[in-house]
Amino acid sequence: MISNTGSVPFYRHDLGEAELDMVREVLAQPILTTGEYVERVERKLAEYLGVPHCLCVTSCTGALHMSLLGLDIGPGDEVITTPMTFIATATSIMETGAKPVFVDVEPATGNLDAARVEAAITPRTKAIMPVHLFGLMCDMRVLRDIADRHGLAIIEDAAHCVEGIRDGVRPGSLGETACFSFYATKNLTCGEGGALVVRDEALFEKLKLLRVHGMTKIAADRAREGYTHWDMVLMGWKYNMSNIEAALLLPQFDRLAGKLANRKALAHRYAAKLDGIPGLRIPTLSSGPDDVHAHHLVPVFVDGGRRDEVVAELQRRQVGVVVNYRAIHLLKYFRDNFGFKPGDFPIAEQIGDAALSLPFYPAMTDREIDIVADHLHTILD
Repeated sequence: MISNTGSVPFYRHDLGEAELDMVREVLAQPILTTGEYVERVERKLAEYLGVPHCLCVTSCTGALHMSLLGLDIGPGDEVITTPMTFIATATSIMETGAKPVFVDVEPATGNLDAARVEAAITPRTKAIMPVHLFGLMCDMRVLRDIADRHGLAIIEDAAHCVEGIRDGVRPGSLGETACFSFYATKNLTCGEGGALVVRDEALFEKLKLLRVHGMTKIAADRAREGYTHWDMVLMGWKYNMSNIEAALLLPQFDRLAGKLANRKALAHRYAAKLDGIPGLRIPTLSSGPDDVHAHHLVPVFVDGGRRDEVVAELQRRQVGVVVNYRAIHLLKYFRDNFGFKPGDFPIAEQIGDAALSLPFYPAMTDREIDIVADHLHTILD
């Protein structure tokens, strides 16, 4: 057993000189808002995922909201999703006036249980919003089959999963849209930001308008073409990304494959070091030999009602931890406004009471993993 001294933060970013150089390049240009650098990120992400269209936005929440609006989902409609996620998955639905309809999750992964989805469909259901939790994709082939049989759209919350592959399917391959986060701790990051990818040309053109107030021209268009009168043709929102944020993203595409390989090695070291700790489980990392887990987080499930005790003790020992996630249907707002209660989605509740995300970042060392594992052995043995 190693010495378990020294603090281990939950996350450290790995942005550096390449990103600084690209930001300096943008600052030397006249357009700081949406422009050439945003378009370059959009082309790179679309090419990486093998889809025709991408739009960069201010957040994954904005991408989800835009997707729903683009598909004409609103008051009186229902969208099936998971209670084991960040609140924005559900609140993006609520922002349109539609209702989130929760379906319980798989016990081994925390992902939306595709086998339970069909029973939740009603005449008001318009879409399914799966979440590729922790970096493992949901069963998109089964979900696509269900959606096609019932005439539903799929909006993928892929905030954790830009690199994921399951059954030969990537985010955006089968959904009407797939939405991504570039939040501070994400595998691609610019501090805040997001994107969506879309295959349908008409939906893409509508989403472009929804991103900027429904306006037909933006500042970059005026810079290229000179001023001409613009129009507002539908009710849109202020969701466009700036060139400054795009500059932080661009250099990272060249490092995506190497960083994924590094995170995979770190995650597997964690799994080996944590093996055999009583009352501690690791969620399933793969559904098949050719699948690719994006390894956004290293979650563990602490059984026996000890999760909060473990969180407190790890923090006392200067180890940074977070909970991803408590089951959101039991948060006060959802209980007060929808009448949810304990027992409604028992598997999500079990995971929400057990889940704990361990420190994990690109430059993490083997010794830091060993320190975290040693603390867990001490606390739980």
